[in-house]
Amino acid sequence: MKKNDRIEITITDIGVHGEGIGKANGFTFFVKDTVPGDHVLATVMKLKRNYGYARLQEILFPSKDRAEALCPSARACGGCSLQAMTYERQLLFKQEKIRSCLLRLGGFSDPPMEPILGMENPFRYRNKAQYPVGYDKNGRIAVGFYAAGTHSIVPVEDCVIGPEENREIIRRLVRWMEEEENPPYQEETGEGCIRHILIRKAFSTGEILVCLVVNRPIQGGEALMATLEELPEVVGITINHNSARTNVILGERTTAFYGKPAIEDVLAGIRFSISTESFYQINPVQTEKLYERVMEYAALTGKETVWDLFCGIGTISLFLAKKAKKVFGVELNRQAVEDAKRNAKRNGIDNAEFLAGKAEEIYPAMIRERADEAKAEVIVVDPPRKGCERPLLEAMLGMQPERIVYVSCDPATLARDLRILCDGGYELKRVQGVDCFSQTPHVETVVLLTRQNT
Repeated sequence: MKKNDRIEITITDIGVHGEGIGKANGFTFFVKDTVPGDHVLATVMKLKRNYGYARLQEILFPSKDRAEALCPSARACGGCSLQAMTYERQLLFKQEKIRSCLLRLGGFSDPPMEPILGMENPFRYRNKAQYPVGYDKNGRIAVGFYAAGTHSIVPVEDCVIGPEENREIIRRLVRWMEEEENPPYQEETGEGCIRHILIRKAFSTGEILVCLVVNRPIQGGEALMATLEELPEVVGITINHNSARTNVILGERTTAFYGKPAIEDVLAGIRFSISTESFYQINPVQTEKLYERVMEYAALTGKETVWDLFCGIGTISLFLAKKAKKVFGVELNRQAVEDAKRNAKRNGIDNAEFLAGKAEEIYPAMIRERADEAKAEVIVVDPPRKGCERPLLEAMLGMQPERIVYVSCDPATLARDLRILCDGGYELKRVQGVDCFSQTPHVETVVLLTRQNT
């Protein structure tokens, strides 16, 4: 078997990234855009020692779990890799993904899984979009998303998991770029102006904030304001300055250009200010379900001191503060901590205190200075995809809370960290998947750990 060979293959399984898996001539292949039960014709693209990758050419017999993709760019775009799968099958895949990681990577023989929480409408849920800007093969400005595994931009006029308003905003910005000669940034040369377009929408208020990530100062600022201020939902424009030769999207400096520098959203009855850089959950409908489960697992009675690690702008902290005696939120990003303090003040919440730094350094100091007030009964941790570093896990074990509620966006690093915490004296009690990223292979998980009696 060699590259470019045509193969017939029946898809029998799904990989962690949502790609179909099947065997041809005893050789395992990964085939993107396929669903278990599909019988397809594919072209061999790459061969390894024990497996290979193939590109879908034709569906000979479709699976009962195959769905018609709503977005015409679904196959080319690297974002919604599960659109060819019915939503019911997507949920099953994500449930099994969590279970498999806990079994294989965490060594938990019978994880206490609860049914995954899905969406009533699994489209139009994203409140944030980051569009790379470049040129298509004909030299026209292209705004869309990267093809899977590349930095080639697939033009997307209307992303079906984002707000409908984004389409008109993008259309107007492309016209402005052409008329005012603000060319796209080119990674190969470092030349050009517009690198990314970032759009955030507050679903509860309808407010939209537009950010242009630029390599150099823009031209035609008045024309930019004129074209977007015609859209009443656009309440602010910011400019993020990033001239570094890097694929990191945002630079270190953001300036207000027009209107408000932040939008306001209401989540679970709490009002938040969201700036360009703020971390904020991207699916407000599912985030409320997620936080309700966090609150259930925390089992607060009003007497507990809670430590919220990786607290960001205070979303979970302020939610917990409704039923806790005291909440300490810890976050490395100092700007996020200032945002969290303002959000607490905005909502009249005075039992949440926010601290900038590392929890493994802050907690011992707080115990020395304010032992009676700072002793943790409950820890909530919501780390980035890479999970928790070992010193933080050891610090959590040293804090000896009665309960740990772990929120994760990566089942693999979750399983790794849970193994360490359970080996340190905790028991895995409940596991809840929440589908915050419909049409993609990603999933959020909430886990309850309780301290074993020793």
